[in-house]
Amino acid sequence: MDVISSVPDAPRAGRFSLKFTSELEAEYRASRRSTERRWARMSLYVALSTVLGFAVIDHFVLPAPRMGNSDVVRFGLHLPMVLVMLVLTADRFFSRLYQPAIQIAAPLFGIGSVILAAQATPEQLPLVAARLLLVVFFFYFMITLSFNAALRTNAVLIVAYCTAAALGFIPPHIATYQLFVLLCANLIGALGCYALEHANRMAFLDRKRLVDVAMHDGLTGLLNRAALEEQVRRLWQQAARDRQPVSVVLIDIDHFKAYNDRYGHQAGDQCLREVARAVRTAARRRPLDLVARYGGEELIAVLIGADRSHAENVARGVLEAIRELRIPHLGSLTRPYVTASVGTATLEHGSGYSHDVAVQLADRALYTAKETGRDGWHCHDPALGVQYSSTPTGSFRKTAS
Repeated sequence: MDVISSVPDAPRAGRFSLKFTSELEAEYRASRRSTERRWARMSLYVALSTVLGFAVIDHFVLPAPRMGNSDVVRFGLHLPMVLVMLVLTADRFFSRLYQPAIQIAAPLFGIGSVILAAQATPEQLPLVAARLLLVVFFFYFMITLSFNAALRTNAVLIVAYCTAAALGFIPPHIATYQLFVLLCANLIGALGCYALEHANRMAFLDRKRLVDVAMHDGLTGLLNRAALEEQVRRLWQQAARDRQPVSVVLIDIDHFKAYNDRYGHQAGDQCLREVARAVRTAARRRPLDLVARYGGEELIAVLIGADRSHAENVARGVLEAIRELRIPHLGSLTRPYVTASVGTATLEHGSGYSHDVAVQLADRALYTAKETGRDGWHCHDPALGVQYSSTPTGSFRKTAS
């Protein structure tokens, strides 16, 4: 983005909500994907070991009669489900399939755990039902379910337990006591899960703010020079692969030094902010368009995939947007309000196809626009060829401002 995002201080939907706007939510999910994949895989290996471990304990430790029927649930439901989810933690599956699948698999796993408890004898039940506490906390903390998804999953488990009790599979006095224990475990788990997710989201916002501050000019909110150079190299490579044209538009505020001298630097800063806002609105029409402060009162727009006609339209739109601000400028020799001069250059894929070349050609066009009366635009003529001097990129010709 070419302007500081309005990163919220808290998630969108309310004080206790854990939801960002859709764009920010997608960015948050992408930032968590690598960490969540590793954690999910480790957690499923833990689940695999516990499923197999309880299979051994049930047959050798529980008081008779043994829970023979439990193997149907354990090896027919729990074990296959854990193995399938382990496969979905592979890098090629995780981003698309893991979350939808785990939100189906986890409730089914919980129902299977309740079935195991319902199959137990009264002597076995206190031991077997204790596993439900492990399942509750596993859902809240281990398999990377969001807070809301973990809450729904554990609600399914409680409903399943209440159904088993209502059907007479669990004695009422034991069911009442264990249900209270499950509710307490859910209260503790839900609070912990909420706090953890809230902390992760706030940490994401803090990191995003730091990145925004590092990437954006503090006065105008546009990309700064360093961030522009970093992003534009990648976009030029993409444009070269796709054989797309790229246009560069340079904007310089006319007589800006005279404006500062007459109205003061604070007024100059405010003028620059308003012009930057107008330029951003007029120039950034597509997602890959970049607008940055290039230095002093000079701004730049890099338009990936934009032909000469589009660049000319942008130049006209930028000039008109700045004129419409009607910022008084009695020190101007051009108009009684703030104006700008604009130079554009468009490069087609081929010889001399680079950002450095495009900036220098746009710089020449800007110089021509200033020489021919300001408050106008000039486009580099491709008939002149892609010839450029050894002048360092971005060293604008200085004329009387």
